[in-house]
Amino acid sequence: MDLDIAAALIAVAEAMRPARDPWWIIGSAAVVLLGGATSVADIDVLTSRRDAEALVLWLGLTVAAPDRHPQFRSRLFARWQRADRDVEIMGELRLADGPAWQSMTPRTRQARPVATSTVYVPGRAEMIAILTRFGRDKDRERAHILECTGAPG
Repeated sequence: MDLDIAAALIAVAEAMRPARDPWWIIGSAAVVLLGGATSVADIDVLTSRRDAEALVLWLGLTVAAPDRHPQFRSRLFARWQRADRDVEIMGELRLADGPAWQSMTPRTRQARPVATSTVYVPGRAEMIAILTRFGRDKDRERAHILECTGAPG
């Protein structure tokens, strides 16, 4: 794993230590944590709205304007700009299900060590399903990477 990615993940683990609800790393960083090889432009943190609000306050971040993405959006979204990797904080991620929006909360949660810290990811099969459901080309590519690696998780 790239040292910049590891440093950012360690910072996320430290920032999420007071979290009251489960949280996960998803997206490309989760693919890497689950044994896949892909580029990681930023780190996506999925958490509850209340933990996202507390994190934004603690880090002194600005909440982004509501996203109008046609497939997914968060009730609260903020970007933690770091020198090593930006961290995108998604409080209560929702996915489009026809005309309705459904909360997307993973059912699986696996601990992954990063140096002396711990971060959490959905299980590999669930991460594949999440990426597939996102439906973008880059997400389908990452799902395929996880399907082909046979990495544990």
